[in-house]
Amino acid sequence: MRLSAPKWIVWLLALILAALAIASKYVGIPVVGSFVKQYDFWIMTVAYGLLFLGTLFRGL
Repeated sequence: MRLSAPKWIVWLLALILAALAIASKYVGIPVVGSFVKQYDFWIMTVAYGLLFLGTLFRGL
C-alpha cells in the first residue's frame, strides 16, 4: 500500500477542526462555541478521519 501526503487544504481543515475541539475544552469560543463544546469528540474524530482519508487516497 502506497500512502500519500494529504493536500494542503485538507491538512489545514483538519488542523482547524482539531484546534477548535481542543480549545473548546479550555476556553469559550464566541461564534460556534456551544456547538463545538457539545460535539467536541465527534469534531476531533472527523478531523483525524479527514487526515486518514487524505493520506489513504491519492489526490484528496
